[in-house]
Amino acid sequence: MSQLLSRRALQRSLGALATTQSATARVARRISLPCAAQAGRCMSSSRKPSFKGQMLESITARMEREKKELAAAARERESRKGHNAAVTVFVLGASIVAFYCGYKYPRDVAPESTLPLSATRPPNHNVAPKELEAAWADFVAIVGQDNVSTVESVLLSHADSDWSTHTRPDSEPTPFCVVYPATTEEVSEIMKVCHARRIPVTGYSGGTSLEGHFAPTRGGICVDFGRMDKVLALHKDDLDVVVQPAVGWELLNEQLAEQGLFFPPDPGPGAMIGGMIGTGCSGTNAYRYGTMREWVLSLTVVLADGTVIKTRQRPRKSSAGYDLTKLFIGSEGTLGLVTEATLKVTVRPATTSVAVCSFGTIRQAADCVGRVVGSGVPVAAVEILDDEMMRCINRAGQTARTWQEAPTLFFKFAGTDKGVREQVDMVKQMARASGSTGFDFARGADEQLELWSARKEALWSTMAVRKDGDRVWTGDVAVPISRLPDIIEETKRDVKESGLYGTIVGHVGDGNFHAILLYGPGEKHIAEEVVHRMVKRAVEMEGTVTGEHGVGLVKRDYLPHELGVSTVDAMRKV
Repeated sequence: MSQLLSRRALQRSLGALATTQSATARVARRISLPCAAQAGRCMSSSRKPSFKGQMLESITARMEREKKELAAAARERESRKGHNAAVTVFVLGASIVAFYCGYKYPRDVAPESTLPLSATRPPNHNVAPKELEAAWADFVAIVGQDNVSTVESVLLSHADSDWSTHTRPDSEPTPFCVVYPATTEEVSEIMKVCHARRIPVTGYSGGTSLEGHFAPTRGGICVDFGRMDKVLALHKDDLDVVVQPAVGWELLNEQLAEQGLFFPPDPGPGAMIGGMIGTGCSGTNAYRYGTMREWVLSLTVVLADGTVIKTRQRPRKSSAGYDLTKLFIGSEGTLGLVTEATLKVTVRPATTSVAVCSFGTIRQAADCVGRVVGSGVPVAAVEILDDEMMRCINRAGQTARTWQEAPTLFFKFAGTDKGVREQVDMVKQMARASGSTGFDFARGADEQLELWSARKEALWSTMAVRKDGDRVWTGDVAVPISRLPDIIEETKRDVKESGLYGTIVGHVGDGNFHAILLYGPGEKHIAEEVVHRMVKRAVEMEGTVTGEHGVGLVKRDYLPHELGVSTVDAMRKV
């Protein structure tokens, strides 16, 4: 009825006939008129339906279409009535499952900016024999069977070392196997396997760590970079070089010397670039040239899931994004495995020399360091060895000469011939003013090697005089230069009172020194207490718990004392 009324109203408004049928018929007749062109003569225009007729047709069609749409919607509603119960049951079941999963498996990373230790859960590793054996087959497929070792002596050598301060207990596991990749791609594939199987990974390059960095406390596998020992590219004009992680700094400098270049960081003998990056180490040249952090331009890193990233390109400076290069330096393998490094190098000085001067007391020697640093004399290095260390070097007999057994400073000089002579003269005067009892300087290359040999043999000389069953504990701290005499004196006194045999050696130009302790069976707790007090002194003097050795297993508990709990929590969040 309502449709009929609306149609009549429309017809009245258009002036149409009283019935829809007649109007429609008239429109149809108009539309069906033949075109004159079909009869052989083209007419100037064809007859079209009137505007009123076109409007009626359009509205009628729309009303029919809407009627069909309403009918279809009604049918769809009827069909859905039977599914409502099923949908309700599904939604309820999914909600229960989601709640259970959220309760049973909470988020690994909390939304806060820091991550307290109390909020963490033990890593969900899988070191079941069946899983490790399956992974072994994967590793063989990646690097070949000859490059996957399960030999017991190899596993032990990748779990502990004679000079590490971390003593491996019998309960601590060794790696299940040692894998030797040769390329970044192989490292990536290895990490993908370990990530999928939840197998812990420990990186290994030179194995000269002093703080237990490569001890596999969670088992798993060890990735040894021994096959990745190549210098990939030298850009002499740009003063940079691209190397793999198992390149030793000594071998690198031998090759660079042929081009008149050198790489300044010089830690202990045997150290390799991968470990040097991992610990952010330095060496005797740190006073003038800085630490490893100042000499790395870019890194290629394989992340935990096998993703390969390059931290930046080769320009000397860049303000593009985060400085990921420095984030990885000092991360000790916790963020990824370094497979390539682009290092800065510099031109070898035209002239170098070495000087050695002895003092009556350790404070006199430390005071001399303060004078030299305060004067601005650009010496290349300043090292200190105490009287016990000099005595130890003589007993070991690893050098060509016999040394005065007194606190001794070792200086390196570099520059022009005239500049080096001026530096030597100024340091000699300051040494005398501080109470030196002797001053020798090298006049040739051979004499330089002879004078510097005592410094390089310090650790090995201490190890050479160990008694059967003795272990060595080498700890380092760093303090502001002005506090150096105090902490060295107090530490020497503490070592003597403990009853242990200990020596002092350090890169005192930047306030960093090492205490090397020998302890026998049953004396480890005494050594721990001595080191603990030394670290505590350094922190109280606004220093650091480690100047260059890195944190490792031995010093991780000291970090909150130096940096604060929130800072360590922020590191954990990263």
